[in-house]
Amino acid sequence: MSASNARSTPIPPPSPTSLIRPRRTRGLVFEIVDALVADIRKGQLHPGDKLPTEAEFMARFEVSRTVVREAISKLQASGLVETRHGIGTFVIEPPDTRNFKIAPEDFATVADVIALLELRISLETEAAGLAAQRRTPANLVQLELALKDFKDAIPLESDGVPADFQFHMEVARATGNQHFADLMTYLGTMIIPRTRVKTLEHVPEGRLAYLLKVHGEHESIYHAIRDQDSDSARAAMRTHLSNSRERLRKSQPLETTKLG
Repeated sequence: MSASNARSTPIPPPSPTSLIRPRRTRGLVFEIVDALVADIRKGQLHPGDKLPTEAEFMARFEVSRTVVREAISKLQASGLVETRHGIGTFVIEPPDTRNFKIAPEDFATVADVIALLELRISLETEAAGLAAQRRTPANLVQLELALKDFKDAIPLESDGVPADFQFHMEVARATGNQHFADLMTYLGTMIIPRTRVKTLEHVPEGRLAYLLKVHGEHESIYHAIRDQDSDSARAAMRTHLSNSRERLRKSQPLETTKLG
């Protein structure tokens, strides 16, 4: 279904009871997630349908833009939706997980998150090299948009997860190999450690310096891909993901730190 023909499903107004519930951010995020998951499972939203805008979600649930974006990132992590820059967020066909499955419940400890990072180092290092060889001008535009979105999120009260994930997704798309993009879509935003571990609460340099460092690492990857330097792209991606792994190892116990 083309973006121009995609349906944008209207949403009903909030119920009166929703207006008197305690306004806890975490609870509000899952309120939005649960409502959309229910709509998808009941068939009120179908693959290819465009979700309402952020402004519509903010009005329906009386929440901030940050809460809406966090809810959308969790839906991406579940493989239920994908965001297309400049177009919107769409419901997608759930991936076939009969033979291979990594689910959110598989991340019980920090060690589990690190194990996924080790998988990513292998896959995304090669993806960056291929992206440098094959990227198109359109790929570069999407990478630049993801970089800008992440940079714009740094001064805000945000963990930058949606834009962080989008950058890695655009690297996968720039390979020209659909399997890389399909795997990233399946994994969703749960590949970003900050969705499972409170990284920003433990980094010694503080939240702002930490996110600026991540942004700089993303820029190094982008510049190598832009310059079609495969070796540098692989090295930059390996450095970026290895740094994430080491930051987790140093900041928290591995097996004993339960995530919930």
